[in-house]
Amino acid sequence: MSAPSQLISKLPETTSFLTGHDPETGKAVFLAERPGEWHTVDTECMAFNVVYTTTGMPPTLSNDADIKKHEAIMAAKNLGLVNPTGTVLRIVDFAPDYESAMHRTQSIDYGIVLEGPMEAVMDSGAVQTLNRGDVVVQRGTNHSWRNPSKTKWARMIYVLQYCEELKVGEAPVTEELEQGGRQTKS
Repeated sequence: MSAPSQLISKLPETTSFLTGHDPETGKAVFLAERPGEWHTVDTECMAFNVVYTTTGMPPTLSNDADIKKHEAIMAAKNLGLVNPTGTVLRIVDFAPDYESAMHRTQSIDYGIVLEGPMEAVMDSGAVQTLNRGDVVVQRGTNHSWRNPSKTKWARMIYVLQYCEELKVGEAPVTEELEQGGRQTKS
């Protein structure tokens, strides 16, 4: 994955707003405004922006413990797709006519289309077309993501939460992380 960069798509820039409490009044306040930090992969066909992570279930918010843990995770620069002790909130942009690598993580993922359409492709060959606002609950399945547009970038937002080992029947299902996606040629 590349170093943080500017947005590579023509989609709007993203900003996250972090809330908290005024220590004197206890009233809700905005603590930080953070522009997106994009990391490109697959020769600039896909870009990731990790908005926030949590550690532990339930996460500890007192004394800004969650913020400190998030900052430590990001500073370590070794976050995979999933945080094995918590959650990841990630925005992903997909180039036109691009399909990600087939992959499975030990997690339950909520994927929401922000700009689309997008296609969720299962290793069985099943394909579901998703439009803006549609949600996929990804339950440890082997899948890829495809932007079917020939001209427009697509954007998804994902919440990934680590889960217990998945078994289908009695057989454990393991993570599968292929490298690299591809521009589709149709």
